[in-house]
Amino acid sequence: MSANRSLISPTSNSLLEQALRDKLKRRSETTGKLGELEPLAIRIGLIQNTLKPRFDAPQLAVFASDHGLAVDGVCANSANQPSTAWLVHSLLTSQLPLSVFARIQGMALNVVDCGVAEPVVPHPRLMARKIAHGTRNLRVTAAMSLDQAHAAIRAGMEIADALPGNVVACAGIGIGSHESAALVLSGLSGDPIRELVVPGPHMPPEAESLLMRVMQTAQGRHGQLNDAVEVLAACGGFEIAMMVGVMLVAASKRHLIMIDGMPACAALMVASRIAPTVTDYCVFCRSHSHPGLTQALSLFQAMALLELGMESTDGTGATLAYPLVRSAAALLTEVAEGEDPGPSLPAEMTGGAAPSRLA
Repeated sequence: MSANRSLISPTSNSLLEQALRDKLKRRSETTGKLGELEPLAIRIGLIQNTLKPRFDAPQLAVFASDHGLAVDGVCANSANQPSTAWLVHSLLTSQLPLSVFARIQGMALNVVDCGVAEPVVPHPRLMARKIAHGTRNLRVTAAMSLDQAHAAIRAGMEIADALPGNVVACAGIGIGSHESAALVLSGLSGDPIRELVVPGPHMPPEAESLLMRVMQTAQGRHGQLNDAVEVLAACGGFEIAMMVGVMLVAASKRHLIMIDGMPACAALMVASRIAPTVTDYCVFCRSHSHPGLTQALSLFQAMALLELGMESTDGTGATLAYPLVRSAAALLTEVAEGEDPGPSLPAEMTGGAAPSRLA
């Protein structure tokens, strides 16, 4: 992890940013302004360090794991919630919108078994990286040992090293995943756990009381921890830990990272404590309207690229936001301006004479 800390460069570059703004300004003189696509295009240009950003082989990685906290019956709608193994099977067999949307957007779907409690049927697109059959109950002990947390982070790094392309969307699923992520975010940010869990409007009062009692007991047990990986091990899940590794490596390669959902936000919070500049490479998506996710996004002073009012599997929002990302890059790269293809970097960054026009 120390290597990734030193290898993740900040994306700030005043020369390139000004050149990107100038390029978009010239575009707008003939095509009109394109609103929020323009700052997104600048962000992408800075991430890829070029005036002509391009995306290839986009990846969607969904990390699946179960949580021991679920035995306390605190997970939202746990009685009616399908098992994690069923969700994994449904993803792999295109029974969920996420799978179909990924396919039609040209995103390669990768499902990772980080710690699903039940056996998962093998599939060509399933990565078997199970650390254990679910975490332990964090209300009574640490969810993972430090060795398990480090093993999961390393597995995520290896996955990111192996994935092709220069953009990866990250999402986590599993029974208890949302509650575990809320505890990680609360532990690292200091935000009240209630604001990140936010019981649903249809939750009976007795269930809400149980939820908050268990959350506060768990937080009291682990609240003295400050180190990000220790908080991850105490309160997190294998899917969160693996996403930490993915994000660190992806950012070190200057790849765009699409963050979708509470577990992905928790992973980014941990990764940002290891290497703060990792957030430079992230854009945010959402697949459901849970108020706790709104609070989680606010921790990064971020908003989702799209707000569609969905209540769907994490990762769905990323598949629908990817066309926006691709369009923002195309605004800089594909929209023609005269016959001059133009340079890929400002002249000041290449040591050459300033051209009369940039594409």
